[in-house]
Amino acid sequence: MIALLLYLLIINAAGFCLMCADKRRAQKNQWRIRESTLLAVAAAGGSPGCLAAMYLVRHKTRHPKFALGIPVILVLQVAAGYFIYLQYLQ
Repeated sequence: MIALLLYLLIINAAGFCLMCADKRRAQKNQWRIRESTLLAVAAAGGSPGCLAAMYLVRHKTRHPKFALGIPVILVLQVAAGYFIYLQYLQ
């Protein structure tokens, strides 16, 4: 359980940092982080970190792929976690 919590902490920090870095790079007209990478990190468990960064630094909030996609990923992850909890950990 500690390993899972550590993983979630790291992947959410990574998602947060990647979104902030992409925003900074966008402002400086530099090479950007691929959208697929940002979404993959969110899908790998980093959706809370990505979502927090999205609204904190106002990045990708107008893109439906992110504005709708990341909250949907988060809801699915919470639902899956709840299902796993009910089935196996209760």
